Amino acid sequence: MRIRRRTFLKGLLAGGATGLTLSHARTQEGTLSTRRIPSSGEAIPAVGLGSWITFNVGEDILLMDECAEVISAFFAAGGRMIDSSPMYGSSQPVIGYGLQKLGHPETLFSAEKVWTSGPDAPEQIERSREFWQVPRFDLVQVHNLLNWEQHLKTLIEMKAAGRLRYVGITTSEGRRHDLLEEIMRTQPLDFVQFTYNVVDREPEQRLLPLARDRGIAVIVNRPYQQGALTRRLQAERLPEWAAQIGASTWAQLILKYIISHPAVTVVIPATTSVEHVRENLAAAKGPMPDSTMRARISSYVQAL
Repeated sequence: MRIRRRTFLKGLLAGGATGLTLSHARTQEGTLSTRRIPSSGEAIPAVGLGSWITFNVGEDILLMDECAEVISAFFAAGGRMIDSSPMYGSSQPVIGYGLQKLGHPETLFSAEKVWTSGPDAPEQIERSREFWQVPRFDLVQVHNLLNWEQHLKTLIEMKAAGRLRYVGITTSEGRRHDLLEEIMRTQPLDFVQFTYNVVDREPEQRLLPLARDRGIAVIVNRPYQQGALTRRLQAERLPEWAAQIGASTWAQLILKYIISHPAVTVVIPATTSVEHVRENLAAAKGPMPDSTMRARISSYVQAL
């Protein structure tokens, strides 16, 4: 459902009386693990926040406030990257609503996408920027390779003009990896985004090594297979040895597996729950699995 800007601003004013702050106490002890963006050296926390489905709540002010609480908890726990797309229904204005209530946190790393088959990428990006209410995006990505040659050229020009900081391209659910690999080998990308988790491991063979060799930052989407993986595992016993790396839930074990890969920069689980966003961010704290532990995690999950 597309929200008109005037209607959205009315909702923003209506929710102003319940303004949020970033004064929440840190949810757990410890410092979030960060990863460096290869093209710049900038450090960013290894767990971010996705918005696919979860922030598509239309104009329901109560649901918008719940999303704003999730965003507040995300920043309070030390998070930075929030990722969205014009494809995600009302997610963009809902993010803007939450950021407005927080006073536009300076630590935000805004990751947006362009998703159109036509030549109107600059106009679409500007509409997205107005919804977010940010001066410019940190990162804009070509969503799902749609019209990628034209859009990537536009994004590279915008970066050169200082209208965004980083350029990327995305896919998901294991689709079109051959084309993605070709683009990674030939184009000046700062970021690439694709699906990777303890079950969907095909990127370990080619995409992740290539990203590391080419100096491309990696954003991982669908870490829980849109919840299917965690739902399947919730009936299984979490192994006692998960405590060795500070994982107290299946979700944390899955995230630690992902972000412990040396080529992964940030993973972006989506959630509607304050409790879950804190749980996700906590996965970026404490020890990370080494290669032996990673193999143990994968073997254990595959055997279930």
